[in-house]
Amino acid sequence: MADPASARASPRRAEPICGTTLDDDHLIRATFFESETNIMTTVNQKVAVITGASQGIGAALVQGYRKQGWAVVANSRSITASDDAEVVTVAGDIADPAVARNVIDAAVREFGRVDTLVNNAGIFIAKPFNDYTADDYQTLVGVNLTGFVTTTQLAIAQMLRQGDGGHIVQVTTSLVDHANSKVPSVLASLTKGGLQSATKSLAIEFATRGVRVNAVAPGIIQTPMHAPETYEGLAGLHPVGRMGTISDIVDGVLYLENAPFVTGEILHIDGGQSAGH
Repeated sequence: MADPASARASPRRAEPICGTTLDDDHLIRATFFESETNIMTTVNQKVAVITGASQGIGAALVQGYRKQGWAVVANSRSITASDDAEVVTVAGDIADPAVARNVIDAAVREFGRVDTLVNNAGIFIAKPFNDYTADDYQTLVGVNLTGFVTTTQLAIAQMLRQGDGGHIVQVTTSLVDHANSKVPSVLASLTKGGLQSATKSLAIEFATRGVRVNAVAPGIIQTPMHAPETYEGLAGLHPVGRMGTISDIVDGVLYLENAPFVTGEILHIDGGQSAGH
């Protein structure tokens, strides 16, 4: 038998193990017969699945979990193979149910389990309500909601099979709780607000089975989506007078990860925006 460490020495990118179509029965039942062999994991090592992980907050979350000794399965549409033997990447649009299944299958096949899912993938389109197009709507619903539902179903099913609990974390937006006329974004509030409600509902549904469900609600964060020349104006939208940093969000997610008595929490990391102006 090959040594597990040497088997993971080359850059890691999982190849799809199912086709591009997936009927509802297969989605809900989420069989993992392919994953029962070739399990290569360190005893007691935990495994995180992170979507939207190629840059910004997602990429920093991968590093944050790795620093805590976790193995990671990272997904985004454009993600490339990792040189880290404990990071497996799965490229694809998480709005596609087949991609969601490939992601969870990769975690079980390569590392043997799923302990945490961070639903970080998301699309934010800010524009006046009447300017939204049908394509805008389908795009936001596909990633923000369909991707969440499919991936979370599969992850929770795996956690329940393992029998020792797990953790689901959503990344939403503080705008859900405080509408701002300077940032019209109804579809973001519609979809991310749905995630916050779902977070509380799932936390109660699975509380007795050891699966915790939480969310972080960021303010405006310095990521590649914001040009540096906009920082001063965006900082002024926060009572503390600055934008958030990527590390602020990573610290919040890792706090929730290490807080076993916390579930159903919407952790606002928004410089006071949700408290008032």
